[in-house]
Amino acid sequence: MTRSAAKERTTKETSISVRLDVDGPTGAVSASTGLPFFDHMLDQLGRHGGFDLDVQAKGDLQVDGHHTVEDVGIALGLAIAKALGDRAGIRRYGDALVPLDEALVRAVVDVSGRPFLHYAIEIPKWQMLGDYDVFLTPEFFRALVLNAGLTAHLDLVRGDNPHHIVEAAFKAFARALDAAIAPDPRVTGVPSTKGAL
Repeated sequence: MTRSAAKERTTKETSISVRLDVDGPTGAVSASTGLPFFDHMLDQLGRHGGFDLDVQAKGDLQVDGHHTVEDVGIALGLAIAKALGDRAGIRRYGDALVPLDEALVRAVVDVSGRPFLHYAIEIPKWQMLGDYDVFLTPEFFRALVLNAGLTAHLDLVRGDNPHHIVEAAFKAFARALDAAIAPDPRVTGVPSTKGAL
């Protein structure tokens, strides 16, 4: 079974192209959004999730990075939903606790079909990371989970450095999602008593 998808999204503000294989047979990750730190985070998402991922984005960065980051989240979420199809045979739940130096972030994911994001990652001090505003991070995750049909909880256990906190969040989410969408040989259909996710 191939679990892959491509999605394009074009608005007056952005033009986004996403190609995704959630089973990542080659481990290839490429991201070009005009925001180098965000590209680095997308690389972390692909590598730690075990995905093949290609993201190409052009946006109105002369305004700021918000539209680009949010619209990449939308397109990636739609690609995840399409790649997973009816979600039959998956584990459904996944969690990860990821450190990066002093930072520690916990992520829990339910491939529920019911979009919800609990985001409790308070950055102790605001900082721009290159052209990337750390406060765009929840906008990315909110757009992704709403369009992928995921329930996700992201919690900062501890941390001080904004770069470390944001990177640990991307890595933890990637690992939790990878665990949740992994095939479960004990599950013959959709992992829900409702019969649908």
